[in-house]
Amino acid sequence: MTLSRADALALMHEYTASDALRKHMYAVEAAMRASARRAGEDEELWGITGLLHDFDYERFPNDARSATAEHPSEGVRILEARGYPEPLRRAILGHASYTGVPRDTPMARALYGVDELCGFLVACALVRPSRSLADLEVSSVKKKLKDKAFARGVNRDEVRQGAEELGVPLEEHIQFVIEALRPVERELGLGQPS
Repeated sequence: MTLSRADALALMHEYTASDALRKHMYAVEAAMRASARRAGEDEELWGITGLLHDFDYERFPNDARSATAEHPSEGVRILEARGYPEPLRRAILGHASYTGVPRDTPMARALYGVDELCGFLVACALVRPSRSLADLEVSSVKKKLKDKAFARGVNRDEVRQGAEELGVPLEEHIQFVIEALRPVERELGLGQPS
């Protein structure tokens, strides 16, 4: 199978109606592309992995955190039937710790490392007067991480564990992902003061 962003985008749109969830996948795609460039890896493969990592989340929510049913397992079965490569499918399974699939490749660790952090950074930008990542600083993000009432849906342990699995200090990881998202902030609904 030849990977095509257009095909992956069409699949994501077919399964995902939520604008917020689509924007989250765009953010993760951007962070994954930047991670691939930094690692000297296949930017298209990593980017499409980020773009598709939650495409099944709306249709197959997994409140029970089943290792084999619902999200992401159902989505991975769809991707396999469509010929998406095994490394992409395995990374998507591994981004949900409850599947038990080890994150044993750089791509899998990168996906886990950027997923929760992307959501948190967008939340941080949305509460700034600028509604932008342009003036978002690591110190501000770290302060917000300590505030349990802010962006409650973001798992702080996964943010920290993601940086640990990548072998980088949390501050460095936050800065890297902020910089990765800045060029696509308009796509994410940011940079437009209210």
